[in-house]
Amino acid sequence: MTHPSSPETGSAELQTSSLRQRAMRLFLSDYFVLYLSLAYFFALVPFLPTLSNPANLANVLSNMWPLLVVAIGQTFVLTIAGIDLSQGSVVGFTSVVAAMLLATTASPDVLSNAPIWGIILTEEGGPLGHTSFGIPLAILIMILVGAAIGAFNGFAIAQFQMPPFMVTLVTMIVISAFAIFLTQSENIRNLPEQYILLGKGDIVSIYLGAQDESRIPRREIYSLITYPMVIAISVAIVAHLLLNRTVFGKQVFAVGTNRKAAEISGVPVRRIIVLVFTISAVCATIGAILYSTRLEAGRPTLGEGNFLLDVIGATVIGGTSLFGGKGKIIWTVFGVFFFVLLSNTLNLMNLSSFHIDMVKGSVIVAAALLDVWRTRLMREMNA
Repeated sequence: MTHPSSPETGSAELQTSSLRQRAMRLFLSDYFVLYLSLAYFFALVPFLPTLSNPANLANVLSNMWPLLVVAIGQTFVLTIAGIDLSQGSVVGFTSVVAAMLLATTASPDVLSNAPIWGIILTEEGGPLGHTSFGIPLAILIMILVGAAIGAFNGFAIAQFQMPPFMVTLVTMIVISAFAIFLTQSENIRNLPEQYILLGKGDIVSIYLGAQDESRIPRREIYSLITYPMVIAISVAIVAHLLLNRTVFGKQVFAVGTNRKAAEISGVPVRRIIVLVFTISAVCATIGAILYSTRLEAGRPTLGEGNFLLDVIGATVIGGTSLFGGKGKIIWTVFGVFFFVLLSNTLNLMNLSSFHIDMVKGSVIVAAALLDVWRTRLMREMNA
């Protein structure tokens, strides 16, 4: 019989301790959600072979980029312990703003009852639809409109000490209703091809072999680098540098950790709040460009439904805390990837929308609980 204090027992205890430490490091790693996503993917591939098809992977990535841009804006807001419920309405409203300016033609049968008909939009299209500088000018106007909405949210919250939930909820209702009023709930189509390229255009494509249902081999084109990918990654890089490499970023974390302490320390809390909500709305506006060009239409209801569930859920799953003071752009990237992958697999399982929403909601709750657990473990390790 081996004595409890024998070398063999001591070696086993050391191995067990080493495994626990590795598991703990993995669990607390910035890349935990990425590892979880890859494990989830490889676990389901044997049961869902379509999941690994190049066409499906391309679809996952195409769904990821616009959601990522909007979620980056939400990351800033959650980091200061706020929340922005108006992002969906900003997406819908700014998509309408761009469409009514850029439309090349418009149908009176569809839009003649809209208040903008005959003033901004006519049968010949919008005022910028046939000009060489129309697209960049329309995008600039979109961003300014989105920034104004975000600045209003931030000003109301900072100046009047109003709850972010209430302010952005009211903004969501008002802006959504106004977008529907402007178009009478109709979509504005016939957008310029150069504008549509921002949401559907390829920069680098490859040809791969494929088979259809009749097993006939053929070659299909797959997007390798797209305009939405470049736009989303660029926004992510800028946001990462802003949040982690600037004084502004340090002030954002300070406000989220302890607002009163930050104010006593000289942090311009009100200005930070206004800027953060402005960034959130600008990100939503860039997301509107990617969504509306992908759909080839300005749609007033573009950000309704479960849109906010996806945005906030992906951000929280990544690891950004709902209590503020903790957030990273790389976490949001991984969270969006996992959330889009989850949605894709649920659709491949042919589940109903009710079941999909139930699963998504459960995953978000689990992610929030996981965040609390990870925070406690990190505090214990640093104590």
